[in-house]
This record gives sequence, structure tokens and C-alpha cells, in this order.
Amino acid sequence: MKYEYKDSKLGAILGLTSDIKNDYQRFSSTLNTIKFLWNRNNEALLIDVDNMEIRLLPNQIVTVTYLQKVSFSKTKLPLASILFNREFYCIADHDSEVSCNGILFFGTQDLPIISIEGDQLRKFNIWYDVFVDEFTTPDTIQGDMLQMLLKRLIIMSTRLAKEQLIVKTLDNDQIDTIRKFNFLVDIHYKTKRKVSDYAEMLFKSPKTLSNLFSIYNQKSPQQIILQRLVLEAKRLIHFTDKQNQEIAYDLGFNDPAHFSRFFKKMTQMTPSEYRENLTLTA
Repeated sequence: MKYEYKDSKLGAILGLTSDIKNDYQRFSSTLNTIKFLWNRNNEALLIDVDNMEIRLLPNQIVTVTYLQKVSFSKTKLPLASILFNREFYCIADHDSEVSCNGILFFGTQDLPIISIEGDQLRKFNIWYDVFVDEFTTPDTIQGDMLQMLLKRLIIMSTRLAKEQLIVKTLDNDQIDTIRKFNFLVDIHYKTKRKVSDYAEMLFKSPKTLSNLFSIYNQKSPQQIILQRLVLEAKRLIHFTDKQNQEIAYDLGFNDPAHFSRFFKKMTQMTPSEYRENLTLTA
């Protein structure tokens, strides 16, 4: 089962499939799309995200963006997916409505996996059926209806993510600060590497951010910035033909030797050793 909505004038795309592995090439375009991946099977399945194996349990959803490299080579069961691009629904422009950036999407390196259980599963299944039904109703307001339903999915998933992935002691303002920090790091990590840079953009003190993240996930804001940088370095080594010097400059290092020392400090391997290890593993 595959459905697609397109607005050629805007370049907007929204897709739904019950089997993303088989249908991926059948969409008009998957470039720069954000994806919900939903295991609706009774068994776990595997996917690879940024060369990291993810085991998705029954009725779990994971979200990925166009920044991440996803492979379905190990996926042996049908994996439902909803995909859309910025032209169809811009989550940055609508962040005040759905509050998902930094939690569901663009949240540095941590993959948000949410579990759907009990009454929530009933709600998600009803939503899915209505979504499918709307794809079969082509009229002048179909795009608006599909956008409204996508927005509902984002809100339902964000609520679950906040409930399951964020400690209960944080209030809404603190959660907003965390997710905005994560989002800003994903945008500016190549040029801004100091916690004070982000604290200034958030109108907070560096100490406030540090205290907040010590409650949230035991990682310091500085660790998150540096880990985002090394994650991008790994992506470029693994998924492009760029050499170490090019990657160093791409990531804002003026000296390739500085980049190599940084990479080794973070991974215990030089970029060349990491590249060789990937070749041996393959």
C-alpha cells in the first residue's frame, strides 16, 4: 500500500507506505524528507541509521530527518512510513504549534524512539485509518486535510516523546530550553562550539544549561556539541568520497591536524583508522 500527495507548484510531497523498503524508489522524490518509521508488526525489526543498528520493537516509532543516513538492508518485515518535505509542512515555521524540534526532529545525535501502547495504540491506529482514507479523497481541500492530519501525528508523537524520553521533574519551560538547544546545535555546530554561544541565543546562562542537562541526560551541553560534530565527521567519512582534509574544512577546522586530534580524542581512532575499520567491516 503506497499513497502520495504532490503539489507541483510548491514542490510539496507527502507520502504514506506500509512497506518503505519496497516502496522507497516508487515515490516521486524522497530527497530532503523527514520520516516517521512505524513498526506495525508483531515482531521486532532492524534498520540502520548512520551505520548504527536500531532494533525497533512492535508498535514503536522512530523519526529520522534528511541529515541522517537510513538503510533498510536488514529490514525483513514491512515497515510503515510517513514521509514529507519542508514544502509540505515546515516544522521550523510551525514549531510554536507542535513543539517538536529538538525532541522528535533535529535533536543532535539521540534517536527518539517512542512506544505506543494501550489506549494510545488505539488512537494511532484510528489516525492511520483516517490518514489512508483521506489519501483516497482527492478534492480541493485534500492538501489542507492531510496537513492537518500530519500535524496531529506530530503532536501525538511529541507528547509521547516528552512523557517517555524526558524526566518528569522538568517543567515545560525547561523542556523548551532543552529542545531549542538541541535544535540550535544541529544548525550551528560547525561554527559555534562554545556553550556560551548557545546560552546567549537562548537568553540563559551557561550554568543554567549545564544544570538543566545534568538532570535531563547526564551529558553536558559541551559534550552534546562535540558529539554532534564527530557524528557529522563519521557520516562524511562513511557516506561520501571526501578525504580527511576536505572533511576538516567542511566542519570548520582550519588545520586538518587539529581535526585529526579532535576525532581521535572523541573516538579513540584517527579519521584514517576509522575509515580503514569501515572498509574491513564491510
